Amino acid sequence: MADLRCSGTPHRRHAFNNYFGADREGLVVASRRGMLKASLAGIAGLSLPELLRSRAEARLRPGGDFKSVILLWMAGGPSHIDTWDPKPERPYQNRGPFSAIQTALPGVLVCEHLPKQAALLDRFTLIRSVDARHSNHEPNTVFQTGNLAAAPRVNPEGDKYPAIASIAAKFRGQQTPAVPPYVAFMRSRSHLAFAGYLGKRYDPFIAGQAARLPAYDYVGNDTGQMTGGDLFRLPGELNHERLYQRRSLLADFDRLRRDLDRDGSMEALETYHQQALEMVVGRRAQQAFDLSLEPQRTRDRYGKHLWCQQALLARRLVEAGVGFVTIDLSYHPASGTWDTHGDNIPPYGGIKKGLGPLLPLFDHLLTTLVSDLEERGLIDKVLVIAMGEFGRTPNMGTQGSTDGRNHWPVVMSMCLAGGGLRHGQVIGATESDGGQIRQRPVTPADLAATIYRHLGVPLDATYLDNRGRPRYIVENDGQPVAELF
Repeated sequence: MADLRCSGTPHRRHAFNNYFGADREGLVVASRRGMLKASLAGIAGLSLPELLRSRAEARLRPGGDFKSVILLWMAGGPSHIDTWDPKPERPYQNRGPFSAIQTALPGVLVCEHLPKQAALLDRFTLIRSVDARHSNHEPNTVFQTGNLAAAPRVNPEGDKYPAIASIAAKFRGQQTPAVPPYVAFMRSRSHLAFAGYLGKRYDPFIAGQAARLPAYDYVGNDTGQMTGGDLFRLPGELNHERLYQRRSLLADFDRLRRDLDRDGSMEALETYHQQALEMVVGRRAQQAFDLSLEPQRTRDRYGKHLWCQQALLARRLVEAGVGFVTIDLSYHPASGTWDTHGDNIPPYGGIKKGLGPLLPLFDHLLTTLVSDLEERGLIDKVLVIAMGEFGRTPNMGTQGSTDGRNHWPVVMSMCLAGGGLRHGQVIGATESDGGQIRQRPVTPADLAATIYRHLGVPLDATYLDNRGRPRYIVENDGQPVAELF
């Protein structure tokens, strides 16, 4: 038989294309058995069994208290002064067009467009002193990796540093083989951190094809169309029974080599191939992505907006056993919808006309998600994080606009809820104009360490880079934010 091998050229997209099943690392068709393996590659990708095996080997606490994270990624850099760190006593050019309102925490103010969060702020933590000096966007991976070197704009190796979610997938494994450990709703690849040095097997499972969701254009208009939902639909003549028959035939060939198997690797391979098949044709993953199975009352509670639908899916996914879900809260695939430079600068606008419409939507999404997790008894296991990649300038007026703020990597704000952590507090503070950190700086490495502690990943764990050198998952002296524990 001819020796057929996959080339390095881009392959056709398929249902599990992010597992790169056709890459040489997982597929070399040099035999009849290879051809049989290739028949499954088009469905799940041949690197998937290896993915399942390595995750099972790395599981830290089988059967333990499996915790998870939902990251609401506000791509573009939300203004801290116009959200969680208002300056109501400052001149208009500094404080901006929005008023500040009281919250459930005495003396703590937030933007007037966040009334629902204000009423529930005793269930949240605001961090107003996040040090974003090394962060940028497009791509924006410093905060999603916790590593200052993860800056592809200035570091050629910047995209090699693995996402916090990918690290968690490697060191914790899966709660169940039926669902992936890291899922992302992605508007643009430049908005996410991937597995880098860890290899493609720990990249996020991109959820766009797995769920039917409303399609929005680049400026946030609902097109009336739907996308996705075809991931679990098998090609015309291929059905579940035939898939299992092919799997059985492959198992028969494997049995011919069992007499040479001294360490049980063939038996283990059989197990992981079966798990890969179950992930494709099993019901658990399909049900997790199927919003039609959710009670209408709950669907109405979240609402029909794309981001809200994704938030409901995120809740369903962590409930089904996914360890980390990232939602790319952006309409536009470039720098991100929260990149509010000015009302005369399309497509994002400035503070009043650009940020203004986003905040009530975000307020509803965030508080609905947290309240739902609480009511379902999941809030102590699921850590919800909302942040972008930096703050914005203390004074408005940038690029000829009177109603916009430029990038400000000196400081930013973020919020957290759930995870069994200590909430109802504000950590850190900025100077009176919001331009500098006044007390308690929190670094990207500190945030990474905080997430790892929540997930049960040892802070001194290491992985190997492409030169075989060990690298710590927490660098730059990062420490968990002690106030949260």
